[in-house]
Amino acid sequence: MQLVPPCPKCNSEFVYAADDLLICPECAHEWSEDIDQETEDAPTVIKDAVGNILQDGDCVTVIKDLKIKGSSQVVKVGTKVRNIRLIGGDHDIDCRIDGIGSMQLKSAFVKKA
Repeated sequence: MQLVPPCPKCNSEFVYAADDLLICPECAHEWSEDIDQETEDAPTVIKDAVGNILQDGDCVTVIKDLKIKGSSQVVKVGTKVRNIRLIGGDHDIDCRIDGIGSMQLKSAFVKKA
């Protein structure tokens, strides 16, 4: 008997195989087991606005004025951010900006310094 992994979306154990797809009856998520294994093994590459590959601990510069939601403060163009941490998601840089505090930035609005 072949072991079927739980659903990556809802962690349901009631997953079944149909042809080359795995299907979750609870959330209706469909995926291929081969694609699932490739995405787990492949590291995520995060690039800045110019195409340079970013790593944890890099120093970046903001290339556009960024308004901070819920505040009247603005991160100005040219602001240097040191010692960044890369995280997953839409805002993929976690950092601390002097005078503002901890926040998350999109890699599309920074360039490697």
